[in-house]
Amino acid sequence: MKFSHGCATLAILFGLGTPTQAQFLNKLKQKAESKLENAVDKKVDQKLDQALGTGGNQNQGNSNNGNSNGTGGNNSNSGGNNNGGGLSQNQGGGLITTPPDVKSNLADAESAYKAGKYGDSRYSLQQAMLGVELEIGNKILKSLPESISGLNKDASADQVTSTGFGWAGLTIQRKFTNNNGKDLEVTVANNAAWMSAVNMYMNAGGYAQQTGGQQNWKQVKVKGNRAIIEFSQGSGYKLSVPIGQSSLIVYEAVNFANENEVMTAANAIDIDGIKKMLGEQ
Repeated sequence: MKFSHGCATLAILFGLGTPTQAQFLNKLKQKAESKLENAVDKKVDQKLDQALGTGGNQNQGNSNNGNSNGTGGNNSNSGGNNNGGGLSQNQGGGLITTPPDVKSNLADAESAYKAGKYGDSRYSLQQAMLGVELEIGNKILKSLPESISGLNKDASADQVTSTGFGWAGLTIQRKFTNNNGKDLEVTVANNAAWMSAVNMYMNAGGYAQQTGGQQNWKQVKVKGNRAIIEFSQGSGYKLSVPIGQSSLIVYEAVNFANENEVMTAANAIDIDGIKKMLGEQ
């Protein structure tokens, strides 16, 4: 019976013209794809029921077993990831800040120069210069007050940094705070970009004033030194005092009551002493 049915189907197929054969094959293909999709959808539904526990009692039991196994697999993978990433850091004191030894580096520079090792000699000279800058910076930091206008220094914020290239990039910072939102940060820096901005104010529009509205910046003097004071409602007061051709002191005051309070705090710094240590005229 099956044989005769198959023969009849083949006879019909070969008896049709070419366009009709193509249509017939397309219909067979569509039916096959439809059945395949239905089968796949059914399998997907079963898997979802097992994963979510939304099927029958038997499926829920399978789901519990599957979830248990899956969880174990996930834990295993998680362990694999931890092992692959190595041990996590949970202790260690970090690096110790050690300024370069000036005398030792000068001796190394001389020896390297005599031996014709000019690259090594240059490196040792740069290290010696870096050591000198850091020594100057630490002396300036120690000369700053322990407290200003009722604000105590935050020892953890003290910082001296230098690039070691001809005094360019030497920066000394100290922060004073009452730990209640009122802060004063003092920065002594050799910074060409900052100096350029201050000089632009002074040379291009340093005398501009206005009688109405909010005055956002103006020229002032701190211990006889010309300076620029600025005010922003968002960041507070900023007072920039040039103390040489490339050095300046910047005061950033947050939550100070007024300009006079900022000026009083600025006068607590020994500007002439800082100039002398930096070799500025």
